[in-house]
Amino acid sequence: MSDLNTLRAMSGLPLEPVGLADSALVLIDCQNTYTRGVMELEGVQAALDEAAALLDRARTAGIPVIHIQHDDGGGLYDIAGESGAIVAQVAPRDAEPVVVKNYPNSFVKTELDGLLKTVDASNLVLAGFMTHMCVNSTARGAFNLGYSPTVVAAATATRALPGVGEDAVPAAAMQSASLAAMADLFAVVVAGSADIPD
Repeated sequence: MSDLNTLRAMSGLPLEPVGLADSALVLIDCQNTYTRGVMELEGVQAALDEAAALLDRARTAGIPVIHIQHDDGGGLYDIAGESGAIVAQVAPRDAEPVVVKNYPNSFVKTELDGLLKTVDASNLVLAGFMTHMCVNSTARGAFNLGYSPTVVAAATATRALPGVGEDAVPAAAMQSASLAAMADLFAVVVAGSADIPD
């Protein structure tokens, strides 16, 4: 099947990431709930390490950094408790804004679009959790609003899911399929942060 191609390529959309200096970094749901217990993601620590390296580069470059935090009240994503807190390794500092959301798409009923417009950001670098859910939804939302998102695969992770009328879908399969779906049209997907030029 060497003739496979993406809709991005067939539509003439960019296939390479924009430089970091011309982008804004959006870290999605890097919360404690994904590091342990029922919501622990496969490969989460490696993804956090990559996200931390990306965050360090962004801060050094002086580009806008926005943190997204999912809130579900008193459940698995309780931002008033430890489970919903952002992992210390990638926690906001100084004046980095935190956008609290209640939907998988970080743009829905939040100030994210307004914040990005304030800093005149049109190119977004996305990382965080879960790949198949909030990263995917946010990449699609960004694309639909006219942004140019790049997803850093190594700085994302997900979990196994129950199959629909068949066996469970392993986390690795979910990760691969989710990244491929985004790369088909909605985002440039790079393997790691080193693939994004300065």
